[in-house]
This record gives sequence, structure tokens and C-alpha cells, in this order.
Amino acid sequence: MQVTIDGRAQHFRTVAFAPTRNEVRLIEQRLLPHEFKVIGTHDFRETARAIRDMVVRGAGAIGATAAYGLAQGALAFRGHHLPRFEAHLTCVFETLRDARPTAVDPVNAMLEVRRKMQAATTVADQQALALTAAEEFADEAVAHCRALGEVGVSLIREGMRVLTHCNAGWLAFVDIGSATAPLYAAHQQGRAFHVYCDETRPRSQGATLTAWELAQQGLAHQVIADNAAGLLFSRGQIDLVIVGSDRTLGRSGEVANKIGTYTKAVLAKRHGVPFYVAIPLSTLDWNLPDGAAIPLEERDAAEVLGAWGLTQSGQREYVRVANPSSGAYNPGFDVTPPELITGIITPAGIFRPQDLWQNRSLLGG
Repeated sequence: MQVTIDGRAQHFRTVAFAPTRNEVRLIEQRLLPHEFKVIGTHDFRETARAIRDMVVRGAGAIGATAAYGLAQGALAFRGHHLPRFEAHLTCVFETLRDARPTAVDPVNAMLEVRRKMQAATTVADQQALALTAAEEFADEAVAHCRALGEVGVSLIREGMRVLTHCNAGWLAFVDIGSATAPLYAAHQQGRAFHVYCDETRPRSQGATLTAWELAQQGLAHQVIADNAAGLLFSRGQIDLVIVGSDRTLGRSGEVANKIGTYTKAVLAKRHGVPFYVAIPLSTLDWNLPDGAAIPLEERDAAEVLGAWGLTQSGQREYVRVANPSSGAYNPGFDVTPPELITGIITPAGIFRPQDLWQNRSLLGG
């Protein structure tokens, strides 16, 4: 996507790789919308910390970051002893996998990289294949998002009012995004519509990231408090909901996404508003039997008890908001059942969540 810096629009990917420095290049998303900065992580442990600490976040983006991180770890290995190399790779894999447990994209990405590495029988050749496979995953993620736009664009009608939750835009992927892909495609076709961005407490990814993205691309939008959505639904001011997913179960059709997604799905069902989930194929989990088995991340209480912002002097600062002696419970995700979901937008078409399993051959299962 295009980012305007000093009055000049430039194309950026959320995740990239610098092979000469063996460095994963990431947009530092915690600084947005106040500062746009690209950083580099210098080893796989630093890459894992960037995922865990949400320097980079979003299913597809952390999937590509994990793929590059695995290649980064592979390239850092010195020597020719294949068993030691395999043991080292297992350590790299587990470190990156454990950084954010709910999203399945990192695991799917790294398994694909490791599968392609098996075509070679020497350390050097496997190292070269690791980087090639990581690049291929990142490119495929972009292709999937572009296809999501082509499949979902017909859902965006002239004058529509669309609700989003959290950030499933190009910042959450390598480029284009999942939930935003139909919006960007419709915008390019000249359709006029309005987007309501849930602020998405406690980290406010809707207010800080989705709103920033839409402003950069010139899409009409407003930020709303999470609890304002019910009023808009009741007044008939929302025509469509599109969200992303961190893990969609192919067996049950359940969707794990940012906390608050389930609430919006219930509201949409109550008011007869279509509720869609947009996913690349790497977000599908064909193994877990049901949503109770999804590992739902619980994050630091400080995210709920305060907020980061920019002071008048331009300094980024954390401010405590809640009562000083109170603690907080901070689940990062919830699970939406299939009966609340109108359709799953995939690169291969739009499916009812109950129909994913029978169409698994089309969906990479």
C-alpha cells in the first residue's frame, strides 16, 4: 500500500527481509499513527520478541514474520552438520511459534518453509531454500489478499455503511489486508461508502491502525467507541460487518478473532445485518476439533488499566486510567460460532462456515 511521507507517496510492505544483513524488516506498528518507522530485527529471538510485543501484529503479518524468522535462524547457523542444524531449527521454530499462541498463520507458514527445505540434503542448500520459501509465503499472502478483494468486492454497494473491528488491513498482512481488501477494491472502482472503525480496546488497533490506513488511502471513515456499535445497529446505520480472523477452524467453522468480535456478531445477528469474515488460506486450521481447543492468549493487565498516547511535547507515554489498586483480566481473543457468521470470504470464494470442511480440497485442507 501507499504511505505518504513528507508529501510523497511510497509503497511499503508490512514485512520484508534484508538478506545481506539477515534482518527482518518491520513497520513499528506501536508507534502509529503518530510516527511511521521501519525497524530491523537482527536474530530470530529478536524477531519473536517483535511478534510477542506487537511491534508487528495481525495474522498474515506475523505469519510472514515467522517464516522470515525461521529463515533468519536457519541462515545464522554455522557449520555443515545436518542433525545439529535440525536441532537448531526446532529451537527457532518453537521460539517463534510460542510468541503469539492464538494465531495459526505463523505455524502454517513455518511448516510450509520446513516442508520445502526438505527438498535439499545439505545445510547450505536448506538455508537457501528457507529464504526462498519465506519469500514465497509472503508473496502468496499478498496474492491471497488481492483475491479476497476480487471475491468480496461485490458485497460493497454504493452508499453502504460498513463496520470493522480491530485491524485486518495491510498492516495486519504483508499488503492489502483481508477485511480491508474488498473495501480497497470497491474504492478503486469508484464506489462511495462509509466505514465505521471500532476503536477496539484495549490496544485500540481500530482507532490507531485501521483509521490511519483508511486515511492514507482516502476512504471515508469514522472511529467509534466499541460500545457505540449497538446504537448504530439499532438505528439501521450499519449495513455490513467485515472482520478478519486469527484462526478459523475448518472442521467447525468457528472463528477466533480480536476480543469483541463475538459481541459484534451477536449484534449483527440480532439486527439482521450480514456478518462476514475475510481470511487467506493460511488462517485455516484443519486440525483442532472445536473452538474450546483454541489457545486464547491472555495479555498484560496494563493494556486494560491504561493507554499509550502522544503528549503535547511529542513524547509517547503510557498513562494509567483505571483505579490505582485494581487489577484487570485481559483476554486478547474470543471465538464466534458459525451460526452467527453469514459467510467466510476466501481467495477461492465465499463459503458458509459450516461448508468449509466439505470444500477443504478447494481451500488447501
